[in-house]
Amino acid sequence: MSQPNAAAPSQGYLPAGRKTYLLVDGENIDATLGMNVLGRRPNPDERPRWDRVTAFAHKVWGQDVVPLFFLNASSGQMPMPFVQALLAMGYRPIPLAGSSTEKVVDIGIQRTLDALADRDGDVLLASHDGDFLPQIEALLGDGRRVGLLAFREFVNARFAELGGRGLETFDLEGDADAFTTLLPRVRIIPLEEFDPLRYL
Repeated sequence: MSQPNAAAPSQGYLPAGRKTYLLVDGENIDATLGMNVLGRRPNPDERPRWDRVTAFAHKVWGQDVVPLFFLNASSGQMPMPFVQALLAMGYRPIPLAGSSTEKVVDIGIQRTLDALADRDGDVLLASHDGDFLPQIEALLGDGRRVGLLAFREFVNARFAELGGRGLETFDLEGDADAFTTLLPRVRIIPLEEFDPLRYL
């Protein structure tokens, strides 16, 4: 699991009012980083800075953030140093347990997205997983802002179809600046984002 970096909690200094619900599928982000971007297990300095992710979630829509980090605890064990670091940054860790045949993190996020359909607020999901397409599609409209935060080139292709209906897609590295090292990605770079110094 990605190691967070301790920072001041995100709660307390943000304006009251409408909220952004940040749902982090940590397993999916970590697996995509390792298998698709790096081709190996990430080193600690190559993992996302979760404090930067929360800061981006606050900045992107300029409102208070409720950061939820979903964990698979089906083994009966929790990575307590990681959980404590998440708590120190204002995240609400959600360690879920189930049978070996259940995708507990996916189910937990799906249920949370369903619950958010009846709650006023905007939603930012950090994942590449197409299992959340029905829930994300159901949230679109009625003035709600819905975003996906991921490595753009590895997002499930069906999410792109929702762009015309208002789904915003943000890049975990380029937009959220969630990494302290340059990742070895080969991706389409919009010309306005191209910085040659990153490659020299």
